[in-house]
Amino acid sequence: MTVTEHETVFTYGAPALKYGTGASDEIGYDLTQYGAHRVLVVTDPQVAATGWPRRIADGIAGYGIETELFDGVHVEPTDVSMQKAVDFARGTGPYDAFVAVGGGSAIDTAKAANLLTSNDGELMDYVNAPVGGGRAPDRPLKPLVAVPTTTGTGSESTTVCVLDVLSLRVKSGISHLRLRPTLAVVDPRLTVSQPAGVTAASGMDILCHAAESYTAKPYTEFERKRPEQRVPYCGSNPLADMFAEQSLRLLSWALPAAVRDGSDLKAREAMALAATFAGLGFGNAGVHIPHANAYPIAGQVRDFHPDGYPGEEPMVPHGMAVSLTAPAAFRFTFAAAPDRHLRVARLLAPDFEWPGDFADHLPAALIDLMRQIGIPDGIGAVGYTESDVDSLVEGTLKQQRLLATAPREASAEDLSGILRDSVSLW
Repeated sequence: MTVTEHETVFTYGAPALKYGTGASDEIGYDLTQYGAHRVLVVTDPQVAATGWPRRIADGIAGYGIETELFDGVHVEPTDVSMQKAVDFARGTGPYDAFVAVGGGSAIDTAKAANLLTSNDGELMDYVNAPVGGGRAPDRPLKPLVAVPTTTGTGSESTTVCVLDVLSLRVKSGISHLRLRPTLAVVDPRLTVSQPAGVTAASGMDILCHAAESYTAKPYTEFERKRPEQRVPYCGSNPLADMFAEQSLRLLSWALPAAVRDGSDLKAREAMALAATFAGLGFGNAGVHIPHANAYPIAGQVRDFHPDGYPGEEPMVPHGMAVSLTAPAAFRFTFAAAPDRHLRVARLLAPDFEWPGDFADHLPAALIDLMRQIGIPDGIGAVGYTESDVDSLVEGTLKQQRLLATAPREASAEDLSGILRDSVSLW
């Protein structure tokens, strides 16, 4: 076998899934099937205020399972906030299962607490290189039930835990197959209280998950790996493609409808299903340039305060950060897979009046949707100027795990061009 031989194998993994109105009422029973006796429920203060985490904890207790509630999750988690959750879990444990109720922040924080109460070491030991040590867990994790209350992150399906490393002003993550939740419980009722701004930002995260995984470098174009070298993100493949396409079909009508009217349960159900489908796709195929750019955009924020999110700290929500460079990124990657980019555009906006240049079709559809749902006009609208581009490029280049999945290799100069084109989108 030579190092230039192309890959012939793709991998696919997913949690068990329970979807539908009322699904969250059955979590106590589900935990009995994993032999759980003592469970930590992880959530954030805003979600805790809705009453759902306590309702779920009480339902679990009804099955004779002891429950503890941690409601200190930080929205857009940091290494510091995740360490607080880890310390809580270590100090009040041991637990034999975890339940995360919330958006990606709660689910990712629960992944970190599960990892570091099941394995030795500290948080930065496991953060992806070159930011952290890139260590793999030695021992299996406990069962994790993920209960999303936002429609976007797909964290309930993935092997990734994302965080801001405050001292380095960079966003990074931990990636390993053992981080994938055991069970995803998707109950659309839990998403109805999601504010319009959160719905818009997290909806763009779903969209980019689907579009990036569908346009990712095909698994057959990677060099062949040995079994022990296989990683969760293996490139676009037939199973991931199927989920991405269905997610985009649902988003085409459900995302604007859910932003317009948060009480539209039909739209909420479709968004929850679209988020799940996108997670089942990108959690295996991977994402690429828009997500790589999003990490420094979120990590280097100065004074932007988005609608619908906690107001005390500046932030660029993850889904918003991803979307801001997506039009320019997809214009750059178009040449590597024209048919796939056009397919995404047609699924997302079947009735759109298309511009003359095929390379502009997907960017134009994205910009039209972003304007409809209130996404800011490029990175300039969240506080960046062209003078920040070099620093943002430096942060993007640290996301090699994501850039490796791009269908077209992006140099520092290419990334600089994408970010400059994203200062203003319309």
